[in-house]
Amino acid sequence: MPVNVGSADKVIRIVMGIVLLSLIYFLSGNIRWVGLIGIVPIMTALVGWCPLYSLLGIRTCPMKK
Repeated sequence: MPVNVGSADKVIRIVMGIVLLSLIYFLSGNIRWVGLIGIVPIMTALVGWCPLYSLLGIRTCPMKK
């Protein structure tokens, strides 16, 4: 898997993932489990590869020479 997520994109993904995961604590009822979607951006930031970016041909990290 080639890396296609840049450093600024990683920070944004981690922050968004934490915000989504915090919904588990702030919402009530079954809707709170929607916050588990926050795992996806955190994992893509940690791995550095986003499958959607690969499909769309997007790359936010600098090219290696």
